[in-house]
Amino acid sequence: MKTVFMNPALIERKWFLIDAEGKILGRVAARVASIVRGKTKANYAPHQEMGDYVVVVNAEKIAVSGRKAQQKVYYHHTGYPGGLKARTFEKVIARHPTQPLENAIKGMLPKGPLGRKLAKNAKIYAGAAHPHVAQNPAAIEL
Repeated sequence: MKTVFMNPALIERKWFLIDAEGKILGRVAARVASIVRGKTKANYAPHQEMGDYVVVVNAEKIAVSGRKAQQKVYYHHTGYPGGLKARTFEKVIARHPTQPLENAIKGMLPKGPLGRKLAKNAKIYAGAAHPHVAQNPAAIEL
């Protein structure tokens, strides 16, 4: 069996718009990751970047179910001894409104160079305004 390679010049890449207001964090992230990865296309190949671009607006108004706003904790380490920092979802979304969605999408993409490249195809904005109007993104309803 041969590995199929798509010619990068022949891959048609579209732009999509998702309004995250009131939507569940994980469901939005899963849909964005699938589109960015290219799994919605018939000629999908896991080793190539062939996915579409996704613009997500109103990321600051994304919802989490239950008491996750108070209980979901994001950790990061400063690199110094005793430098483990923890913040709840409420604090993270207040300070960096796009970070929870970015982290969720990156966690659903492959690790390594391809995953980092794919993560750049998801454009996330806190408010309703975005600079990608010229690409005329097609709206997706979740």
